[in-house]
Amino acid sequence: MRVSGLFLALALALAPVAHAQQRVPVSQAELQLSFAPVVRKTAPAVVNIYASWVTERRASPFANDPFFSQFFDGFTQATPRVQNSLGSGVIVDAGGIVVSNYHVVQEARDIRVVLADRREFAGEVLLSDREADIAVIRLEDAEGLPALDFADSDLAQVGDLVLAIGNPFGVGQTVSSGIVSATARTGAATRQSSGYFLQTDAPINPGNSGGALVDMQGRLVGLNTSILTRSGGSNGIGFAIPANLVAQYVDQAKAGNDRFQRPWSGLSVQEVDGGIAHALGQQVPAGVLVSDLHPESPFARAGIRTGDVILAIDGFAVNAADALDYRLVTLGIGTEAEVDLLRDGAQQRVRVALAEAPGGDATPVQIGGRSLLAGLVVADVTPRLIEEMDLPMSTSGVIVLRSEGPSVRLGLRPGDVIRSLNGDAFEDAASLQRELRGGARLREMEFSRGEQILRLRLHG
Repeated sequence: MRVSGLFLALALALAPVAHAQQRVPVSQAELQLSFAPVVRKTAPAVVNIYASWVTERRASPFANDPFFSQFFDGFTQATPRVQNSLGSGVIVDAGGIVVSNYHVVQEARDIRVVLADRREFAGEVLLSDREADIAVIRLEDAEGLPALDFADSDLAQVGDLVLAIGNPFGVGQTVSSGIVSATARTGAATRQSSGYFLQTDAPINPGNSGGALVDMQGRLVGLNTSILTRSGGSNGIGFAIPANLVAQYVDQAKAGNDRFQRPWSGLSVQEVDGGIAHALGQQVPAGVLVSDLHPESPFARAGIRTGDVILAIDGFAVNAADALDYRLVTLGIGTEAEVDLLRDGAQQRVRVALAEAPGGDATPVQIGGRSLLAGLVVADVTPRLIEEMDLPMSTSGVIVLRSEGPSVRLGLRPGDVIRSLNGDAFEDAASLQRELRGGARLREMEFSRGEQILRLRLHG
């Protein structure tokens, strides 16, 4: 029987594979495949965090009513109450710099950090951000501590092996294994208001918050922050803040910043869905559509306009507003972003110089006199306030910062923008104050709250 040359070559090629499948393990490493070396390297840098803070709880029959509660704010007696939390953290600098979640430490007055070897240190928050859920803590009198290096989280791929290390349910340091199951989950997908996350099926439970998600090289690839669950326990869908974002916070904390400085986009975008993609002539929906643009936006200065579709920044696809914010923040202020966009069916590439939102020096003005607005603290609308208060890009005029004194009864909230009094519009806070000093009788106020236009009838 003759065998063709092609069949013989194929048989010879497959023979080593078949032999390898039948071969028994011959070394200790092959007999005992284990994550133990990675755990030995990383676990000492994962800590337990005990935090406590004081909150004031006011008793009111309308405390749970979203409308009437605002009118009783400040008029009921406050009862101090101490709250405590238990979470995890990760040492990222041998000199005692620890990263964790904001929701672990919040506005803590007392922070105690316990290392894996049971040493204890007092902690101080250097920089925190509620929106990003990140806190950077410095340990007092600490040096020579075990610390993890940051991985480049942009290189993480679906299927990569990872370990989650933390203190779930307060039982003590625990390690769970899994894979990266998604790499670009936004706040909408995770049922959170905002954010950009790595997703993992490594079990994450209460107490794991602020713990480490590490790769097989023992580097910090993410900061465990939340789970998607109906029961309260881990169902295999957990989320971690990417290491590249955490590293930005650590760098700014080391530089002495007490507030995180982020690049300002100065634009509003919406995700390109099937309908928009069809109208734009896209075969597959991609990118975000620029729906609003502030005149001072760095994107506007680079020539981008409403109706453009931003496809990618520095080669990374941008398909949601949170993804756009993440790309800008990880690049940082003072850098340039390479932006790929679609305009009139043709792709273009522009460079955008990233900067902080201007207008941080806006001067607050407190209304005096005997009018109903007395005690109201206002300021001119600036790009910085538009960003901080999440206002429409086209917002202009006089913005409410807080209410004190008689003005509390009007129910105005921080972020409300006064459009007119008695039908007269005002360009700035100073002109509003001058008008009120003239003693004009207040009859009507028009103001905006988000996208709503509201009117108040006044008697004062």
